[in-house]
Amino acid sequence: MTMGIRRQARVIALQTLYEYDTAHHDAEVIMQRHLEEQRSAPTVSTYAAQLVRGVLAHLDEIDAEIQSAAQEWPISQMAHIDKNILRVAIYEILFNNAVPAKAAINEAVELAKMFGSDTSSRFVNGVLGTIFSRSRGSPASSAGREVH
Repeated sequence: MTMGIRRQARVIALQTLYEYDTAHHDAEVIMQRHLEEQRSAPTVSTYAAQLVRGVLAHLDEIDAEIQSAAQEWPISQMAHIDKNILRVAIYEILFNNAVPAKAAINEAVELAKMFGSDTSSRFVNGVLGTIFSRSRGSPASSAGREVH
């Protein structure tokens, strides 16, 4: 099964941000390596670069959103993979708007199922549901439920 352009880009962005977060290597170098290893199409490369650069440009704001939505989990104690899945999705929801917010949430949940632990998808969905509700000015009624 082949992945769509945006999912491929999200996977590369996630891999890049994960390595950046854990090993503190240069994000541009990491991303370039992943793009070359996967022989990514130009459209994948463009969107992956947009995601990585966007997340890094808004990192403090994004992390503040995560911390506000998941107050019981200090961001320093979150699994690196979950935190970076959240970062990509929050960038897409709050700053990018290239895809509908619910699509970004669903994609994040799928990435959490692919790369995270058994509880990652529920955690990611709950945090993003809270942030999505706040961004729309409604109570966080969808937190803890999968958004489809």
